[in-house]
Amino acid sequence: MSQRILAVDDDLHIREVIRVALRKAEMTVTEARDGREALARFAADRPDLVILDIGMPELDGLEVCRQIRKSSNVPILFLTARDDEIDRVLGLEIGGDDYVTKPFSPRELVARVNAILRRVVARDMDAEPEALAQGALSIDVVQHVAAFAGTPLRLTAIEFGILKAFLVRPTAVFSREQIMSAAYQLNIQVSDRTIDSHIRNIRAKFAAVDCDNVIETVHGVGFRLGRCEKQA
Repeated sequence: MSQRILAVDDDLHIREVIRVALRKAEMTVTEARDGREALARFAADRPDLVILDIGMPELDGLEVCRQIRKSSNVPILFLTARDDEIDRVLGLEIGGDDYVTKPFSPRELVARVNAILRRVVARDMDAEPEALAQGALSIDVVQHVAAFAGTPLRLTAIEFGILKAFLVRPTAVFSREQIMSAAYQLNIQVSDRTIDSHIRNIRAKFAAVDCDNVIETVHGVGFRLGRCEKQA
């Protein structure tokens, strides 16, 4: 996967456990040792999810969460060393999405992170506007039609679903698994080759209307929306 995760904990060993586990799950991990560094890293990197230790000196995780929530609804997974219901409830009430109690297993952590990220994708899809656009590409979600520079596009339902997913999150890099989840509404398992075939077909249809930059390949990761502009 291509999600960017910010791991914040004053314990080097904990950060190492998080880093190794998430990198094995093909996520990109940046780290911060305390709350102040966390806010600086968050502003610079704009991660897709923050793993945030509650009990840090100076600026604790709850205050970091409050500061982040002033400008962002990025999902936050709290880490707490105390099995204390008050801490957990307070953390979730101020804007946390879930929590893990230390000590935790790397497998559980990865599972919680994946579950949160899936909910975020579903939430974004549910909150999508009726119309989406990028460059010369526009789609009407309600009428299920797409056009490029005013020319209607003949897209299959799967192709439309893929483009809609890209347009809802125009700066995100999508893995093939994420594309599959967005485009196939039922729990149907398809191969990577099938996804690649859909991408090729979309590119071919856009090439026919003089657009060669609708979808970009991010090697080793997946795909993202391109500029969607006519060729010069």
